Amino acid sequence: MADATCERAMELLEICFDEFCKTGLENTGIRQLSKACGVTNPTLFYYFGCKENIVIRATAHGMAKVEQDFMENAPQNAADIERFLREMPYLTAKLHGAKYRFMYQVYSSPKYREYGKEFFRGVNRRYRNYAEQLAPMLGLPVDFVQGMTYLFVRACVHYALFEDEEYLNLQLAVIRQTLMLYQNANQTKTTHMEDIR
Repeated sequence: MADATCERAMELLEICFDEFCKTGLENTGIRQLSKACGVTNPTLFYYFGCKENIVIRATAHGMAKVEQDFMENAPQNAADIERFLREMPYLTAKLHGAKYRFMYQVYSSPKYREYGKEFFRGVNRRYRNYAEQLAPMLGLPVDFVQGMTYLFVRACVHYALFEDEEYLNLQLAVIRQTLMLYQNANQTKTTHMEDIR
């Protein structure tokens, strides 16, 4: 029974998150959320207690799914990095622009700022895990992959929010240059080690 309740709560959170993304934080009321979910107001309160809890849980749940989708498209090897850099900002904007706009409404609000801090502490842990998974496939150090992930996600989110091509292109150029510098330095180090032998 608990699993069914949990599963139903997740379904409701996803619907609520989509509804919030359509109309924004301040313009979305409980009546609208209940209608979108096909339930009564008391049913939503049974699952979540109050609107604030729906906002907090729906945002965290929705953004974790966006993050998962992002990582499912991650490069599979070093040769795939350029494809990822080229395609992902536009795919992210198309699929998740409204979600990012809502997330920023929530986590930049003084009312929800502490929840935002907690959510991003989780992001730090998850990005570390992603970097540990990706590093061996890409032939890059874990810390380097994690740092590049932050830069790239920030560029993608900014583009999704504002469709700012100039900012995106500058950020992508920095990421590409950093990758090239790392690869050149690593190659020079390898060549030097071979010369010593």
